[in-house]
Amino acid sequence: MQPDAAASVPASAPASAPQYDERLTVPRSWWLLAALVGVSGGLIMLPLGTLPMLGGVIIAGALAAMGVSSYGSARIRVVAGSLVAGDARIPVSALGEPEVLDAEEARAWRTHKADARAFMLMRGYIPAAVRVEVTDPADPTPYVYLSSRAPEALAAALTSVRAQA
Repeated sequence: MQPDAAASVPASAPASAPQYDERLTVPRSWWLLAALVGVSGGLIMLPLGTLPMLGGVIIAGALAAMGVSSYGSARIRVVAGSLVAGDARIPVSALGEPEVLDAEEARAWRTHKADARAFMLMRGYIPAAVRVEVTDPADPTPYVYLSSRAPEALAAALTSVRAQA
């Protein structure tokens, strides 16, 4: 599965064009699980008749699909001098050097090395990540942890935007 990442933008691109853009989509198997939840909803309603069974399939399937779609809609973008991760928007000038984490190191930063004050946009099904120190002294957040399928591209985009600033 290829990430939806744009690592670089030509010099003639407008300043608002994203330097990096990735959507943290869920694995395909999760959609199968959502379909099975729909079937389960139908089986629960089966004793009540055919029409309630169809309603159970539709309602349970739709709710499961909405949950899967919502969880997989998180985006990471580097645009207009800012890192946009989920709902957070952080100026790149308030960030330090990005650190690319392999699967083992990313797991360590998700578990025993984690700081409760950190901003973490993590997805367990994405093994690699990027960790960036927050250098703004007024911000109590020590670092930003971002799961990424293309951590090198994300780190390069952050470094590039920091160098331009």
